[in-house]
Amino acid sequence: MAATLIVLRDANAGLEVLMLRRAEKANDQNSGASVFPGGVIDAHDRGLHGCCSGLDDRAASERLEVPDGGLDYYAAAIRECFEEAGLLFATDSAGRPVTLDGLPPGQLAEMRHAAEQGTDALLSLCAQHGWKLAADRLAYFSHWLTPPGMPRRFDTRFFLATMPEAQSVRPDGRETVEHMWLRPADAVDPARGLKLMNVTRRILLELARFQSVQELMAHARGLKHIPRVMPRLADGPKGRRPVNMEEPSYEEVGFVDPDGEGGGRYAHEAGLAMRLSARVLRVTGEAGDGSDTLVHGYFVGTAGGDCALICASPASRAHAEALAAAAPGHVRWLLSTQAPSEDALRELWPDASAAVPAPGEQIRIGDATLRVLPGDGDAQSRRFLLVEEGTLFTGASDAPAAGEEQVRWIAPRQGFLHSRR
Repeated sequence: MAATLIVLRDANAGLEVLMLRRAEKANDQNSGASVFPGGVIDAHDRGLHGCCSGLDDRAASERLEVPDGGLDYYAAAIRECFEEAGLLFATDSAGRPVTLDGLPPGQLAEMRHAAEQGTDALLSLCAQHGWKLAADRLAYFSHWLTPPGMPRRFDTRFFLATMPEAQSVRPDGRETVEHMWLRPADAVDPARGLKLMNVTRRILLELARFQSVQELMAHARGLKHIPRVMPRLADGPKGRRPVNMEEPSYEEVGFVDPDGEGGGRYAHEAGLAMRLSARVLRVTGEAGDGSDTLVHGYFVGTAGGDCALICASPASRAHAEALAAAAPGHVRWLLSTQAPSEDALRELWPDASAAVPAPGEQIRIGDATLRVLPGDGDAQSRRFLLVEEGTLFTGASDAPAAGEEQVRWIAPRQGFLHSRR
């Protein structure tokens, strides 16, 4: 569990956000990245509850939608910001924001060093000076979970806060070595050359929608529910990268590779044979109509045994050859989601049945069962439901018809596998 504090200010050019550059470290994939202040929740952050003002654990937990310990995140965000950036969101005994710029430099450095040694030191500082951590100045904004398959995963809550007056940013020189105030749009501009993690970039893009701190803070405080965002890792032409939840490939990556072990793809490529499950192998090819359109053929059945090929007709010669090369077993059935026609598939598998099954029929293929459903177009078009997995093979990516509640996944002729909508 981790907490991050996004510090904001208004400038002549608009809203600006505080960015810290991480120190260069060996074996750290985020070495040198520009980040917001934040870090892992300390085991003792709960001890800071009594130092927090304006928010108790019950209200914080309700806001973060956790059973308890919600105030741990607020306390950790404040503590980490003090340690990494030298900013302390706190009030004095009179309820006024704490000012740090007037303190002797040596005293402030000593206070930060003490806080870095453990949460108890910050607790002592609050008791010594009569300070309260201003948890109510933080607005909960976003919730991200690191993708499965990463060496380290963090369940991180992101908070917003306005830059405190009479305080100055001072990177600690160990974890953070430089600070920048940037408009969010400038921070994500490739010309700026910042190294940004996926989550940082995505949040900056969200922040760029707002013109002022007041507008952004009002938006954050008005959010009723903040869903958890969890990207997934997948491979493709440009190597492995995080796939975000709104991308077309996201659901398929989760279906194929729920634990992040590898195998998910964020892009289709002609000639790619991809196993979607133990019963389904998909082969992608060019449609053969002169365009760049890609289409899929699906082998259904146990590898090494009999199988059915579900492929809309006609298929291009290149796609047919890719299908022939990838066939996982003996092709006994040639099934089409469109009206059948003479094409290269029958030349490759002349002994396979190409009869048009009637709606309601079932085809047994080892431990797989295909139920035949009527299509949406031509009288001879069909859809096929893999009963054991609830996967519907269709010529389009449309939703199942009424009465087909057993459908859980849609495998279209074009596009990515996706869940029933």
